[in-house]
Amino acid sequence: MKTYLVGGAVRDRLLGYPVKERDWLVVGETADSMLAAGFRPVGKDFPVFLHPLDHEEYALARTERKTAPGYKGFAVHAAPDVTLEEDLLRRDLTVNAMAIDADGELIDPYNGRRDLDNRILRHVSAAFVEDPVRILRVARFAARYAHLGFTVAEETLQLMREMVFAGEADFLVAERVWAELHKALLERTPAAFFQVLKDCGALQVVFPEVDALFGVPQPEKYHPEIDTGVHSLMVLEQAARLSDRAEVRLAALLHDLGKALTPSQHWPSHHGHEQKGLPVLAKLCERLRVPNNFKSLCAQVMQYHTHCHRALELRADTLTDMLQTIGAFKPDSRLDEFLQACEADARGRTGFEDRPYPQADYIRSAAMAATAVDTSAALLKGLQGEQIGLAIRKLRAQAINDYKQGYQHLTVESA
Repeated sequence: MKTYLVGGAVRDRLLGYPVKERDWLVVGETADSMLAAGFRPVGKDFPVFLHPLDHEEYALARTERKTAPGYKGFAVHAAPDVTLEEDLLRRDLTVNAMAIDADGELIDPYNGRRDLDNRILRHVSAAFVEDPVRILRVARFAARYAHLGFTVAEETLQLMREMVFAGEADFLVAERVWAELHKALLERTPAAFFQVLKDCGALQVVFPEVDALFGVPQPEKYHPEIDTGVHSLMVLEQAARLSDRAEVRLAALLHDLGKALTPSQHWPSHHGHEQKGLPVLAKLCERLRVPNNFKSLCAQVMQYHTHCHRALELRADTLTDMLQTIGAFKPDSRLDEFLQACEADARGRTGFEDRPYPQADYIRSAAMAATAVDTSAALLKGLQGEQIGLAIRKLRAQAINDYKQGYQHLTVESA
């Protein structure tokens, strides 16, 4: 049995990256011979098997032929006569079309090592255009390796533009889009994912709500970068610095969707964008089937990021209501994630990238003061229904007001 290590494991080994999982390619075998050797079948669309001992995936060498639009429109041919080179030829990028044989020798028929050394993401063949998911994959690889200096080859970008123009991106389904988006959000430079999609025209098709932000101006006094789309990607960059959680990063990216709805005659002001963006966000999350934990944090950050920035100016009642609404007093509070996304927004501006954000500690301490108040039955004796909630709110607001006064006193003294 001729087996080869292929794909990402080869690429990352050559880059010096840790190899998390290994994929193997088998040449010259059939499904029956794999079963006879003790392998267990797991592939639905093409022959993939699990090794009987280490349970790693082994796929039969195959070729693919386009039969219909979209990413499922393929006829797969897996047979003993399919060569290693033919299998590698069907892959997306040259850096993913290398193999290592049993003797440890690199097999590189399409110059993947050269492109790896030159930090270029380049398609293997013209067959690249047959699968629209490859648009998302290229963008995701850009997000993974941008910090190493990787860029997308111009001829590959052109192919991606042609795919978008031909309508191939219209066939991307929600599950695949979300899967690639989620992976991209976890990469080191997630903003590169959206920049590549914009460069090839796919952003308008896949994430039209984000694309609509580009070209929308903001007040230069507060946003030297001016463009809202540019700002949104800068915020995502900052979120990646502050948190490794995909929820925080997505909330940071989407917080300003409402600014795309501002009539141009009102530019660069965007009054009420925090509320206006909520229906847009809801539709995006519904279309992409975004999980509820992502959706709730995105909505909280969108609605209250301005409150967060103005926290030191807010009345105690207003801050209490915000904290109550975002669940800051619950045992499973996500206040830290909310604050990280808001801090990313504050820093995602030209010249503000390393500015302190005292609002985060202020709000965190205020929430702790409010949570610590005694809401025992003795204090609420005789109250019923909504009266209990109102009484608790009053106690929490008083605790926050006391904290605020102490904070202001310390600030004056330190000045």
